[in-house]
Amino acid sequence: MEKEILAAIMASTSDIDMMTNDRIEALTKGHGMLNIAAVCVANSIVEDVVRGTDIRLTDHNVQSLPIDDVLRKAIDSAKLAGADTANAALIAAAMCYFAGSNAQAGVPAGNRKLGAMARIIAGVDRCGVIAIPTPKSNNRISGYAAVKALYDDIFDNKVSRIDGSLLPMGVGGGPLYGHGALGEDVGFPELAMNGAKAGTKGMLKAYANVGMPPSPIIAAIIGAAAVLEIVHPDSEVGEKYGEMGVYNSAYIAGLGAVEAAGLPKTLHIRGTGEEYDTARLVGDLGVILKDIGGPSVVGMIAFEEMLSAFEESLVIGAGFSGGPLQPPLGHMAADAVLAMKVLISSHGDIEKAADRIREIKDKFWLEPEFAKVATNTIARKSEQVRRGPVTKAMILATDGARAGAVYRRAKFTYDRLKEGKDLQDIIRELDDEKVKNVEAACGAVFSGMTGKEVSIKITEYKGCARRKPSDFLNKYCGFDTDANVEVTVNGQKIVFEGLSHKVIPDAVLNKKKEILEVLPLASVPVVELQLSGHSIINIIVPVAVATAMGKLSPEEAAKKAIAGAYVSSAIPGGKKRAIEVGRRSARIMSEL
Repeated sequence: MEKEILAAIMASTSDIDMMTNDRIEALTKGHGMLNIAAVCVANSIVEDVVRGTDIRLTDHNVQSLPIDDVLRKAIDSAKLAGADTANAALIAAAMCYFAGSNAQAGVPAGNRKLGAMARIIAGVDRCGVIAIPTPKSNNRISGYAAVKALYDDIFDNKVSRIDGSLLPMGVGGGPLYGHGALGEDVGFPELAMNGAKAGTKGMLKAYANVGMPPSPIIAAIIGAAAVLEIVHPDSEVGEKYGEMGVYNSAYIAGLGAVEAAGLPKTLHIRGTGEEYDTARLVGDLGVILKDIGGPSVVGMIAFEEMLSAFEESLVIGAGFSGGPLQPPLGHMAADAVLAMKVLISSHGDIEKAADRIREIKDKFWLEPEFAKVATNTIARKSEQVRRGPVTKAMILATDGARAGAVYRRAKFTYDRLKEGKDLQDIIRELDDEKVKNVEAACGAVFSGMTGKEVSIKITEYKGCARRKPSDFLNKYCGFDTDANVEVTVNGQKIVFEGLSHKVIPDAVLNKKKEILEVLPLASVPVVELQLSGHSIINIIVPVAVATAMGKLSPEEAAKKAIAGAYVSSAIPGGKKRAIEVGRRSARIMSEL
């Protein structure tokens, strides 16, 4: 038994690409997502900061600051992972900000802005907020929505009480305005506040009107960025807003955007509790975004995933990589932000960062074991591009979980095969267990959120919900999922039959509020199952055991695995990987 299980474990973990159906080799060159670029940038920045490099912006009368070199190396790291120059600039600037850089310093000589510095170092042309896209959430919009809404209010004379045509010579454009009561007490703060509100509201409306769930945090950042292209972004503001040198027009724009988006006043980094003033965050990121150039949708996805490092990520509409669902591996960037921040605060203590990552996986995810396996996979893949302390911490945090997950499945499969069970049935058992775990986890989460006793049962999960039956959809149900779910709340059962193709369209198109309010109880567990292709240990490990035992050929075992893995084989790719793992397992066994 020891040899067969050892061979299976070694084969299953010998090539990180075999652990997932996601196309992670493509990710190493930026085809699909840029989370690996973000992880590589975090590796670069932590090395510099722990070495003692000052990453603060100042207005010192020098040609360059240490942050220039940090940005240059971070941009090069992102480009090594396939990011184009504009996306590399955005990722490097945002990561430096989360590492402790300030967004702006100095006015006018010695003026420096983090986004502009990153753009210039990367060699990117400026394009303006109007051309910046949102991250994809099924669809995507652009900053045009914020710019249009802002200028509509400008033409309707809603953003400022000051009529510039009345400004006398010597007042407009000079310090009597810019450093006086008219500008600092009235002009700048009014324009920043009202303009940010208009831009943010425009974004939120555009999100909703093209069938996207509005992201309050992205709407606010782009709304603030839009007005910061107009208002003097470095200006001081009157004392009623706060201390001179601490609060400026960018902060006021953040306040307006936060109010319009309904964001909480403070945000907290997941697992560390570090608190951010949301208005400061939104204003600073708006300053960065307005100067950064023209990032693409995938660059903005990486940016949004950094924001999912906040505990409040679900409330603010940030990315998916902060849990509780485990997204496809291309989304994962929150761990890099967390590891970076802990490593910097602990002067490079990799053990401490690893402990923190492990803790948040256990606390914030529906399936902590699978979440750790996914983190391990993407960290190991990132190391093929650029190694560093962040990836080391991510791997250290999750190696034990990966080893345990693979061993348990290998032992389970070995015992069942010895009992005479068919491999297809064994893998179905493993996927059945996954479904039960998701049901229980979602029930516990929703019970805690609602204060009611919630239980969930997925009674049907297969393909071909509404499309013509085909071998493809029968095998890979993630593309047309036919799911029935029973949700019981305080003893009252609600049955959702045909969740994806009947219940959801009917509720959304006909605005059935009472159904929409309870739909998350059914949709969240189903989505967790639909995304299961991120980690296919339920497929490859049993195949490796069966081939090590000589029960089946790799091809025969893989065929049975895909037939049994009604959840784990939600998307294509598992069969090819299972065959490869099976061949490796048989080869290793022959050497033992």
